[in-house]
Amino acid sequence: MKRVITLAVLILISFLLQYSVFSFHSVMSVSPNLLLILTMSFGIMRGRKEGMLIGFFSGFLCDVFYGNLIGPYMLLYMLIGYVNGFFHRNYLMEDIFLPVVIITFDEFIFEIAIYVFVFLLNRRLDFKEYLFNIIFPQMMYTVVVSIIIYRLYVVINKLLKNKVEKDIL
Repeated sequence: MKRVITLAVLILISFLLQYSVFSFHSVMSVSPNLLLILTMSFGIMRGRKEGMLIGFFSGFLCDVFYGNLIGPYMLLYMLIGYVNGFFHRNYLMEDIFLPVVIITFDEFIFEIAIYVFVFLLNRRLDFKEYLFNIIFPQMMYTVVVSIIIYRLYVVINKLLKNKVEKDIL
């Protein structure tokens, strides 16, 4: 139960920071995708199921507050959390290289999907401008922030894991 409450609080804090603090203090008009970092982190630390659940609730919050429909962000975050869960078995928690590579790829895929569904379908076809002015700066900012935040999530995950093991014994 503490794990569920902790994850719910992490999702809410990430959502509030992403859409309030970081959106007002953006660099080059982009801000890091904290919900994607959270989904990626717990997907590779805990597996497909937990990555998908965190992705579901993260995407649901985005859809409810900032989307026109309920479902697109939810589906995108869920898929990213599920796919990242495949790396769970080949993963060492202290290793930072794999999460950096994964979050770079995740952010690129996420932004391409946003381009297709938001800009391309509205006949804004200047992909080169979107790539260099939005995708690359957003990707770099998210990667830098993920290096810092990921270590915090590792500590939280270890504490939750130790708490569950103590409760079982």
